[in-house]
Amino acid sequence: RPLFTALVRALPAGLLLLALARVLPRGAWWWKAAVLGALNIGAFFPLLFLSAYRLPGGLAAVVGSAGPLFVAGLSVLLLGQRPSARTLVTGAVAAFGVSLVVLKAAGSLDTLGVLAAVASTASMSTGTVLTQRWGRPEGVGPLALTGWQLTAGGLLIAPLAFLVEGAPPALDGPAVGGYLYLAVANTALAYWLWFRGIGRMTATQVTFLGPLSPLTAAVVGWAALGQTLTPVQLAGMGLAFGATVAGQFVTRPSRTPGPAGRNAAAVSIGSSARR
Repeated sequence: RPLFTALVRALPAGLLLLALARVLPRGAWWWKAAVLGALNIGAFFPLLFLSAYRLPGGLAAVVGSAGPLFVAGLSVLLLGQRPSARTLVTGAVAAFGVSLVVLKAAGSLDTLGVLAAVASTASMSTGTVLTQRWGRPEGVGPLALTGWQLTAGGLLIAPLAFLVEGAPPALDGPAVGGYLYLAVANTALAYWLWFRGIGRMTATQVTFLGPLSPLTAAVVGWAALGQTLTPVQLAGMGLAFGATVAGQFVTRPSRTPGPAGRNAAAVSIGSSARR
C-alpha cells in the first residue's frame, strides 16, 4: 500500500514538527508551502514507494541518482541558470557509477514502475530547485518549513489513500515499530536536516548527495548482512563517490540573459542574503 505508507510517513512527522516549531505560514507562504509540500512530499512519497514495490531496488536507485541532471535542466527554467559542462558530465558519471553498483540482470521492466521512478525524481528535483529559489520567510527556521511541507503533503495524500486503497490495514507490533522509525527518524529528523542543508547549499550541490543513498545501502549490506561486493561494484562505488565529491565543487552555473534570468538572479541573491 504505497499511499498508506506515504501517509503514515508524512503526516505524523509533519504534525510533530509543527507542534515543536509553533509557527504557521503567513501570506504567500500558505500557497508556497502547499506547492513545496506537494512536490517534495505529496507526490514524491507515493511515487517513490510505488516504484520501490514494482521495480528491482537497483533500477529505482539508478533513476533516483539521475537527480543532478533533472536539477540542471530545471535550473534553466526556474532559476535562469545554464548548467556547466562539468556539472552535466559529473551527473552522468554519478548515475553510471551507481548503475555498476546496483544493477543486476532482470526480466521485463514494469512500465508503471519506471514511470513512477522518473516522476518521483522529477518531483523531488523540482521541489529542491523551488526551495532554493524561494528560500525561507524572514524569521522562520528549517524546522517550521519542514513541518509545513510534511503536513501539507500528508493532507494531500490522505484522501487519495482512502479513495484508492480503502481503510487502513491491521498492523502488528513489528509493523507499528517500523512505521514509527519511518516517521520519526527517517522523515521528521532526516527531512529537517535535509531542508536545513538546502538553505546552505546550491540546488546542484544538494542533489549530488543523492547517489550516497544506494552506496550507503551497499556498504551496510556488506558490513551487516555479509553481502559480497564485486570488483565492478567497487569500481562503480569509486566513480559515484568521486562524482558526488566533485559535485560539491562545481562552479556556479551562469545566468541566462534577459529579464527572466535577471529576475531569478535577484530572487536567489535575496534569499541567500536572508539566510
